[in-house]
Amino acid sequence: MMDLTAHRVGVVLKGSNSEAVDLGRQLLVELERLGVEPVVDSESAAVIDASDGPTRTELPAMVDLVVVLGGDGTLLSVTRGPVGTTPILGINLGTLGFLTEHRAEALFPMLHAALEGKAPVEERERLEVTAITPGREPVTSLVLNDAVINKSALARMIHLSVHVNGNFVSRFRADGLIVATPTGSTAYNLSAGGPILYPTLDALVITPICPHTLTNRPITLPLEAVVEVRLESLAEEVFLTLDGQEGFPLTPRDLIRIKRCDEPVRLITSHEGSFFQILHRKLKWGERGG
Repeated sequence: MMDLTAHRVGVVLKGSNSEAVDLGRQLLVELERLGVEPVVDSESAAVIDASDGPTRTELPAMVDLVVVLGGDGTLLSVTRGPVGTTPILGINLGTLGFLTEHRAEALFPMLHAALEGKAPVEERERLEVTAITPGREPVTSLVLNDAVINKSALARMIHLSVHVNGNFVSRFRADGLIVATPTGSTAYNLSAGGPILYPTLDALVITPICPHTLTNRPITLPLEAVVEVRLESLAEEVFLTLDGQEGFPLTPRDLIRIKRCDEPVRLITSHEGSFFQILHRKLKWGERGG
C-alpha cells in the first residue's frame, strides 16, 4: 500500500477536450482505488458527472494536490487565487504546453509520485496587479504569466507612461505593453519579440507591442521592482488583460501597479528533462531546416 502524503486531490479538466474528459474519468477511478478523495471543480464536474465542487480559484486551498488535464490555459485558470503550498500537476492535452509539461501517459506515474511526496516541485513567481481608479476601491488580481495593456483592433496607437520604483522609465507609443514573469516569458512576450527568461529567475520583463519607436526595446527588471503604468492617450477601447483570460477596459484616470506576489505557484516538474530540453521539444530549438 502506498504511503500517501496527499489525501484530497483536486481535479480540473478542459471540458471541450474529449481526451481530457476520458482521462478525467480514469483519474477518478484511480483515486478511488487508492482511497484518495477527489474534489472536482464545478466547471469540470458538470462535464464528467461528478459531485459539484468549488470554483477553480477556490480549489487549491481545499486540497493537497491539484491535477490539471488540458493545456496551459486550463492550468492558468487554477492559479488566479490563493494556492498556499498545494502543488499542481499539469498534464498537457493541448498544443505547446509550457506549464502542462507532462504527456498523458505520464499521468499515473507522476500522480503516484506526487501522492507519496516524491515528485519534484518548482516554485514559479506570480505578479500582483492592482488597477487604481480615483473614487473607487482598487481591484487586485494575481497572474502567473502576464498583465497586458493593449488596444482593440480598430483603436489607434496608444500612449503609455511607465515608472519603476517611482522613477520615470519611458513613454511608449505602441499597440500595447506586456509585463511578464519568467514563466510568462514564453507566452505573449515571446510572440512580441521579448526575451525568454529562465523560469526560476527573480526577474520580470516589460515588452512593448509593436512600438512606434524602434529604440523602445524590452527591459528586464528585478522581481522586487514595482512597475506603474498609466494610459495617457484618449484612445478608445484599451484593455488590461490578465493571463489572457480576464480583463477590463481602462481610462486615462487608471493607474496599473504591478509587483511581486508573496505567494508563488508550485508546479510539479519532471526528473527527465531540463528547461532547455522543453525549449527544444516545444520550440524546435536546434533543429535544422529542410
